[in-house]
Amino acid sequence: MTNTDALGRENEDQAPDPARRQLLNLITFGAVTGVVGGVLYPALRFFLPPRARGGAAGVLARDELGNPISASGWLRAHKPGERSLVQGLKGDPTYLIVTGDDAIGSYGINAICTHLGCVVPWNAAAGKFICPCHGSQYDEAGQVVRGPAPLSLALAHVQVDNDQVLVSPWNETDFRDGSRPWWA
Repeated sequence: MTNTDALGRENEDQAPDPARRQLLNLITFGAVTGVVGGVLYPALRFFLPPRARGGAAGVLARDELGNPISASGWLRAHKPGERSLVQGLKGDPTYLIVTGDDAIGSYGINAICTHLGCVVPWNAAAGKFICPCHGSQYDEAGQVVRGPAPLSLALAHVQVDNDQVLVSPWNETDFRDGSRPWWA
């Protein structure tokens, strides 16, 4: 039996070419996979926390623009005893403490007030952190000394690895009062 195609040519009935069908299936699969992957990749990156590079524990401390800070650059720009903010764990503002001409303290202090979540600035003249919202006060190590804040400021470990400043969670006993960390 013969059929005519759109141009009027006669051809015999043939089964569809399996190689052509396989090629079209492969092209369709590739296109669908590309679209789905393009949609899912940014969504997964949004929900997964960032990891520090180089296999070290913790996240890179970053400046106000989101750039990783170097220990040498930080120490050149900050004096001993100075407390300055960086982006720490989960992007929270965290104070780094310069303990000497060439040393950053081994712990950082989360700057989020435990009363209502304000960012607590360091008041160098008073030698303590004073919350501008409701007057809570914390000593130089972040321990609450005057309410209404119910808890001390959270701590984080700070370490320097290959001139990179890394911040990691503090899960040990709070050295300020010997209690279990409320933030862990």
